[in-house]
Amino acid sequence: MERTITYAGDPNIGVFARVLEDIVIVPSGAPDEFRHAVKAALDAELVETSIQGSVIIGSLLTGNRKGIVVSGLASPEEIDALSEYREVMPLSGSMNAAGNVILTNDRVAFVHPEMEKEMVAEIGSFLGVKVMATALGGVKTVGMAGAATEKGVIVHPRTTDSEIERIAEFCGVPVGTGTINMGTGLIGTGLLVSTRGYLAGAQTSGFELGRIEDVFGFLE
Repeated sequence: MERTITYAGDPNIGVFARVLEDIVIVPSGAPDEFRHAVKAALDAELVETSIQGSVIIGSLLTGNRKGIVVSGLASPEEIDALSEYREVMPLSGSMNAAGNVILTNDRVAFVHPEMEKEMVAEIGSFLGVKVMATALGGVKTVGMAGAATEKGVIVHPRTTDSEIERIAEFCGVPVGTGTINMGTGLIGTGLLVSTRGYLAGAQTSGFELGRIEDVFGFLE
């Protein structure tokens, strides 16, 4: 199965889509090649919508099997579309690009280190996870500095050994560093991954794919 693709020629596929284990949310009108590839590689149901009228779904929402956190600027119609699959929490305030500022699986979440404590607590309660406010490798937009599933977490290559140890203890799953699209440290910009499968940006090297497969347990 092909493991790399672009979104309309752009290898930053994590900016345009978001997989929440059994569903993958893609822009309305996404190219057929992209739609078919994500559905097959991730073994997930397609949900098609815009957020804020935009195609940058991956930057504007995130979540897990319990709920979806989405930009507070999403329209009522967009929230209704998501509500058919999960409970939805609009993220208010200036730090509302949920996919950029939150990295989560079903057990834990990492959030932008400058997020207000009340919002951190609200996100944790809504998603049913414990939360750590932190940067990853010095990158505060943690939702794009890494990717997480129930089987592993991959983070920016500048993340130190001590940070990795702390994150692994917090998560209880293997944690490793990696890159995407020929050396990009913002791995969340070019990776869609769940426990069922993964899809990476088209510029991702074989070595980078091998690292992804190792961290998330896809190797035989």
